[in-house]
Amino acid sequence: MAAIFHNDWAELLNAELEQPYYREMRTQLAQQYRTTTIYPNMHHIYNALHYTSFENTRVVILGQDPYHGANQAHGLSFSVQPGVRIPPSLQNIYEELANDLGCTPPAHGYLASWAKQGVLLLNAVLTVRAGSAGSHQGLGWERFTDRIIEVLNEREQPIVFILWGKHAQDKASRIDRSRHHLIASPHPSPYSADRGFFGSKPFSRANAFLRSIGSEEIDWQLPMTAEQLER
Repeated sequence: MAAIFHNDWAELLNAELEQPYYREMRTQLAQQYRTTTIYPNMHHIYNALHYTSFENTRVVILGQDPYHGANQAHGLSFSVQPGVRIPPSLQNIYEELANDLGCTPPAHGYLASWAKQGVLLLNAVLTVRAGSAGSHQGLGWERFTDRIIEVLNEREQPIVFILWGKHAQDKASRIDRSRHHLIASPHPSPYSADRGFFGSKPFSRANAFLRSIGSEEIDWQLPMTAEQLER
């Protein structure tokens, strides 16, 4: 099997790739990618870990599973590639970001600038069948992302964990709150955003914690156009 990770995640996660559950999941995924439409592209599944190394992770934004529409998911939770219409959940994130920090919503939904600053944009489940939200829950991804949370939790340098939605919050028991900072709220989906996501101020709260430990804040203001983005 070709190497998946080319940064410091390799030494932390390569053993997990040899676990029987992961091998079984990989076999099932290979079959599904051959016979049906699965998102994201198989080469983008681990983009969250490619964009944000273990050492550089300062904030984790944990979602549920990837977008299930065409050309949306590309391996960063809540993000879509330049030129793709901004999904409703991300529109709500932008609204909360504007109300929280006064950031101007950009004309795109590409969140790579957050990832490059140390925001790990991770979903609890890393793949999905086209048009079928939650279709890969129970396939094995939850165990794999549990391991990611566990190794982050073991790190001495504190991290901010932002957990949006029930599936993300299922990971809370794996986080040592005496060391790390946890921010939990309902999912930004239009179905739940009014039940506590709006007004939760996750971005300013994350930066306040980072300041308190002497870490650099995240610049949550995204570049305004795709032309300004670092590819």
